[in-house]
Amino acid sequence: MTLSATETDAVAALDAEAMLAQVETWAAINSGTGNLSGLATMAAMLGDSFAMLPGEIRLVDPVPVETIAADGRAVALDHGRHLTLSVRPDAPVQLLLTGHMDTVYPADHAFRTVARIDQATLGGPGVADMKGGLAVMLAALRAVETTPLAARIGYTVVVNSDEETGSLSSAALLAESARGRLAALTYEPALPDGTLAGARGGTGNFSILVRGRSAHAGRNPEDGRNALVAAADLALRSSRMAGAGLTVNPARIDGGGPNNVVPDHAVLRINFRPADAAAIDRARALLDAAVGAVAADHDVAVTVHGGFNRPPKSIDADAARLFALVKDAGADLGLDIGWRATGGVCDGNNIAAAGIPVIDTMGVRGGAIHSPDEFMLIDSLAERAALSAITICRLAERGRL
Repeated sequence: MTLSATETDAVAALDAEAMLAQVETWAAINSGTGNLSGLATMAAMLGDSFAMLPGEIRLVDPVPVETIAADGRAVALDHGRHLTLSVRPDAPVQLLLTGHMDTVYPADHAFRTVARIDQATLGGPGVADMKGGLAVMLAALRAVETTPLAARIGYTVVVNSDEETGSLSSAALLAESARGRLAALTYEPALPDGTLAGARGGTGNFSILVRGRSAHAGRNPEDGRNALVAAADLALRSSRMAGAGLTVNPARIDGGGPNNVVPDHAVLRINFRPADAAAIDRARALLDAAVGAVAADHDVAVTVHGGFNRPPKSIDADAARLFALVKDAGADLGLDIGWRATGGVCDGNNIAAAGIPVIDTMGVRGGAIHSPDEFMLIDSLAERAALSAITICRLAERGRL
C-alpha cells in the first residue's frame, strides 16, 4: 500500500519549524508534577494551542488524593488541573489521544535550559517526555482536520497533570474518556531508533506505616517496640518476594529520631513491578503474610496504604491489529516500525485496563528521559506527526482495526 492523495496532503500540511518552536517554548516552562503554578501556566498555553482544533476545551479539577507523610499522617496531595478536548462526539469513529503536561523536575531543579545539543538534537527538561509528544499530537490532529476524512472521526484529547507520579488524580478521567473508543494513541517518547513499547508490566506503590512504642534507649529499652527495626525487617522480607514475573524495590524508610529514644513509628515505601495479573495476586498474598508476621514478631501495628495503580498491559488481538496498522503506515513513510516489551509503565496501562487497544509511544524519538541529559531528535517531530496523521486517517476510513 502507498500513501493516498488524502494522506499525502495531510503530511504536506505539517509544519516542522512550528512544532520545534512549540517544544522550545513549552519545555522552558517548569511543570513538575508538584509545581502547581508551572502546571497552570502550561495548561493555559496548551489550551490556547489546542483551541486551533474544533471542539470544546475544558480544564478538569483533579480527584482528591492522599499521601502518607514521613510522620505517618495522611495528608492531601495537590495536583494541577487536567486539560480535555472533545471533537465531534457523534462521529462514527471515536478515538482517544492522551498526553501529560507534567515533568519529573521540581520547581527548584537546576535543569532548566532548553538548547541545541547539535543540529539534530534538542536538549531540555521534558523535550522528549513529553512536550515533544504533545507537539506531535497537536500537529497530527491539525493535519487530519485539513482532510475530508475529518468528518468521519471524533476524538477526545486528555492531557493530565500527574502522569509522572502515577495519574492518581486523573485515573478516573482516563477510564471514562476511554469508554467506547475504537483505539487510543498516547504520546510517550519512542526509543531513539524509533522502537515502540509493546507489552508493559504493571506497578504498585505502597507506604506501610509501622507503629511501635517509644522508650528510653538506656533506661528501659525493653518497654519499647522499635518501629524502625520492624520496618527494616519488612523491607528485607519484601525484597525476598521478587521472582519470576515480579520485581520488588524497598525504596525508603522514614522514621527514627534521637539516638536515646526507641523509635515509635516508621514508614516503609515499596514499589512492586508485576508482569501479569497472577504476579499481582502473588504479591498481595506475600505482602499480607509478611505484614502479619512482622506485626506479630515485633509486637507492632502495621497499616498498609497504596495499591497496584497500573495493571500490566498485554498485547491482545485488537492491540496487535493496531500495531500492524501503525507498522503499515510507517512502511509507507519509509519507516521500519518495531516494538518490544518494557518494564516501564504509563497511562497506556490505564487505558488498556479499560479494554481499549492502545499504542503509547507515538511521541518523538528521544532518550535519557528523567535526567539532565534528556534529548529529542528534531527530525522525529515531523516524522512522528506524519505517522500519527496517517494512522488516524486510516482508522477514519476503515472504521475498524
